[in-house]
Amino acid sequence: MKKSFQEYWAKNLRLITILLIIWAVVSYGFGIILVKPLNAIWMGGFPLGFWFAQQGSIYVFVILIFVYCFLMNRLDRQYDVDEK
Repeated sequence: MKKSFQEYWAKNLRLITILLIIWAVVSYGFGIILVKPLNAIWMGGFPLGFWFAQQGSIYVFVILIFVYCFLMNRLDRQYDVDEK
């Protein structure tokens, strides 16, 4: 049981790390570092870099919450720690 719990926790931490990296790339990378090249592209009447800084990072963050919830529910069922 202890090894199973350690595997569960390791997979949980790996998932969190991946999702946080995606969020950092989108919010910090696209919204700040790459804003000038992205501003050459227009989306919905706004430069893409501006869109990422103002709305895109928030949308991605909300999507990542749903992805985390979905994947954690699946992981919980896999390790039989789900709430039934």
